[in-house]
Amino acid sequence: MENSTINIHAELIARCRDRDQIAQYEIYQLYSKAMFNTALRICALQEEAEDVLQESFLSAFRNIDSYREDATFGAWLKRIVVNKAITSLRKSQKEALMIEEVEEYQSLENSSVNISELSVDRVKYAMMDLPKGFRSVLSLYLFEGYDHKEISEILGITESTSKSQYKRAKDKLKQILQKEVNYG
Repeated sequence: MENSTINIHAELIARCRDRDQIAQYEIYQLYSKAMFNTALRICALQEEAEDVLQESFLSAFRNIDSYREDATFGAWLKRIVVNKAITSLRKSQKEALMIEEVEEYQSLENSSVNISELSVDRVKYAMMDLPKGFRSVLSLYLFEGYDHKEISEILGITESTSKSQYKRAKDKLKQILQKEVNYG
């Protein structure tokens, strides 16, 4: 049995291939919010995420002929956004701290965060305090659904580094949230 993906926006995509700007605008309207959120989870800075979003759509429309319809358009576009966000993240990390150079964070073995006291916004805000490498791995794993092997390929790190950064990111996030709950 052949694997095929039904594309609900096939007509719009065909018009985009013909460089129809109205169709491009409609595609942008359909996908921009979700793609912005994806970029923001990786980049963390709104301005950087906005730049990534614009670059991603420009790239997608320029290269729309390379879209083969073996995946949904949204998945194809999301891959472009993630790749652009990672590239942007790398550019902004000129000093590129290696995970081995990052100080060890204490594990909060005897304390726990009262989840009922936390809002989604507070957690997102706390994630902004994570080092970029930690935040990237945590976002790609938890929010984007990538596994450690895929993350290692995307970020150009080893799989064990991805796992280590993920664990340290969770520990650091827990520490940040615990301080917020305790000192509110």
